[in-house]
Amino acid sequence: MADPVIVGAGPAGIAAAEVLCAAGLRPILIDEGARAGGQGYRRPAESLALDMARLMGSEARKYAALHRRFEALLPRIDYRPGTLVWAIDGDTLHLLRDGRAETLCFDRLLIASGAMDRIAPLPGWTLPGVFTLGGAQVALKDQGCLIGSRVAFLGSSPLLALAAKQYREMGAEIAVIADTTALRAKAAALPALLHAPRTLARGLWYMAASLRAGTKMLHGAVPVAIEGSERVEALLLHDARGRERRFACDAVALGYGLKPETQLADLAGATFVYDADFRLFLPKIDGMGRARPGLYLAGDGVRIGGADAAEASGALAAHAILSDLGRPAEIAVTRRLARRVQRLRDFQRGLARAFAWPRAQIAALGDAVTLCRCENVTVGAVRASMARDLGPAEVNRVKAITRCGMGRCQGRVCGPALQELVAAECGGDGLAAGRLRGQAPVKPIALAAAMDGS
Repeated sequence: MADPVIVGAGPAGIAAAEVLCAAGLRPILIDEGARAGGQGYRRPAESLALDMARLMGSEARKYAALHRRFEALLPRIDYRPGTLVWAIDGDTLHLLRDGRAETLCFDRLLIASGAMDRIAPLPGWTLPGVFTLGGAQVALKDQGCLIGSRVAFLGSSPLLALAAKQYREMGAEIAVIADTTALRAKAAALPALLHAPRTLARGLWYMAASLRAGTKMLHGAVPVAIEGSERVEALLLHDARGRERRFACDAVALGYGLKPETQLADLAGATFVYDADFRLFLPKIDGMGRARPGLYLAGDGVRIGGADAAEASGALAAHAILSDLGRPAEIAVTRRLARRVQRLRDFQRGLARAFAWPRAQIAALGDAVTLCRCENVTVGAVRASMARDLGPAEVNRVKAITRCGMGRCQGRVCGPALQELVAAECGGDGLAAGRLRGQAPVKPIALAAAMDGS
């Protein structure tokens, strides 16, 4: 029997490895990053000497504990940092490590690939100085860099206030926090948010901290454009009363919540179903994370739930592996983990309503707006292709005709917006628009590496 393979060394992957090690197994833990922790608990190089306790705030203890747990695991696992899984073919992973192509066969594969920002385009979003919200946090945590000296935070996400707090504490001036969801919509979602009262309280505290610091915070903002000739100079929007507001800035952090990184699950043979709350196609799993025989999914890479849910779901999927290997099931433990995962994911459904994905904003984009920055495809080009006789009415056909989603990111950035635009043009919903199918390589690699691994 081959050792179980875990892809992803964030909270879900680490928790899964702990369970498997406790059962006497030696899992292989593959990590695209140079150091374990994932995006949320990213660990910078020691030479930077960043004050991570200050950056992490109320999460500092959990951050430190996770890394201590990982250090304790190292002697008992086969840890492979700096390793990209760029394709999956049957029971074989195709890897790129230190510039060299490798393959790894598996019997049991647990994918804990995490999440990335979900982006809604607007005029000017391709200007230098525009970063995803997560990218802005990575620059801070991984490199000790600010994306600008006067930063505007735009989108609809509970992470807006957190990231703004981190930037403010590291010396940046915050131009504005502009949330596109109205305050009344957040209030209406409160019953669902009470599934995780401590997380709710922490989010409210971040918002209150911004207000105490004198940061301008707008709810129900309508983005108009990011302005600038050669780089970001200002953010133009309408406030909830319809008044035009312009905020001078030299950088914009843009984000509309998170979306699971599902490309590897797709290549591994998972089935996908449409989730109307998140307006995304998500992998289908059972209550313990099984996607098909031998394939297990955990963490934000299957359902957005946050770090606590990721840990619990990682442990739960590891118990599923042990059960499928014929080990006695720990019923009380798995039930407790399953309840925790469900509660925290219910909380995230509330967040999806409190911080809404701007489908109407996307449908109303002007033709000149760039939709796919990799291939420089505009909104108008997509509309024109669909308006032709026998024009496409499904995202993969639109992709084939316009090249939208064929670039370096493989639709990871433009895909959700493309889905909404196709749905709007067809008069349907996201389900009717279809799902961009995953393709290898999931991230750019050298052609020579692909040929070496073939």
